[in-house]
Amino acid sequence: MHSMLPRGASHYVFEPEFCNPAAGWEKGQVEKNVRDARNRLWQVMPVFKDLEELNQWLEDRCIALWSEIAHRELAGSVADAWEAEKPMLMVLPPAFDGFVEHSKRVSPTCLITFERNRYSVPASFANRPVSLRVYPERLVIVAEGQTVCTHDRIIDRSHRKPGKVIYDWRHYLAVIQRKPGALRNGAPFTEMPPFRHLFLWKRTCRATDIFRRLQNHMLRKDGGDREMVDILSLVLHHDEGAVLRAVELALEAGVPTKTHILNLLHRLIDPKQTDHPEIEPPDALALETAPKANVDRYDDLRQARENRNAS
Repeated sequence: MHSMLPRGASHYVFEPEFCNPAAGWEKGQVEKNVRDARNRLWQVMPVFKDLEELNQWLEDRCIALWSEIAHRELAGSVADAWEAEKPMLMVLPPAFDGFVEHSKRVSPTCLITFERNRYSVPASFANRPVSLRVYPERLVIVAEGQTVCTHDRIIDRSHRKPGKVIYDWRHYLAVIQRKPGALRNGAPFTEMPPFRHLFLWKRTCRATDIFRRLQNHMLRKDGGDREMVDILSLVLHHDEGAVLRAVELALEAGVPTKTHILNLLHRLIDPKQTDHPEIEPPDALALETAPKANVDRYDDLRQARENRNAS
């Protein structure tokens, strides 16, 4: 029995009932119900683009079938029995945090291995033990009681293909701050992946293209490695979406420098209003005599200073 089963039973307040060993007939009724439900559900096999869409369709289809299936003991359908039972049920607790936990040791290259694939971990945890929590759709790395990072889980049933390496370039910022040259040929930066959350903003392609253009510009000039590292490090202290927008504006203006990007970033995150309305000055402040550009007076000031020094 898996160690998570008693915890799940305690969380949802139910008592597991187990079949006796080598007594398969005890669960025959359950398997028959599953087979009948499978025939109802999959009479027409739709096409789904991902597992999330499949699960959503399956949930909607099951709920729809409740109205079509008659209840075995009560009058009406399964949906009718469910509506009558709802008022007597307990309030559903928060979702159970069910995961399978493994102990891992981070490699010197800041990677951990799971199911033939390797996933990056922040450089500060290199050569240190961490806890890997495996969920159906994601992997969560935990250390010292805190979540260190999260990766989408890659599931590949084929054992003929080589395993994949999943890099998050933000995990290596501490490394390139000490060795900016790694930005040119380092594996996490050769194909710079999109930002975390991808800012939920025009998603992967746009974000990757903007930073690829910035990287190509920076690495063509002296000191560009260090400047690019400083720009990337801004995501550690500022909103990632704001950093991306500042970089995009700098590229559009043709001035993709660290100073200009910082200036744009501060304008984006500063709530102060900069576009003030125009004010018409009163007539009493109108300029009657325009000043003349007379640079000779600077010579007079210079001569007066030389006379004081001479005295």
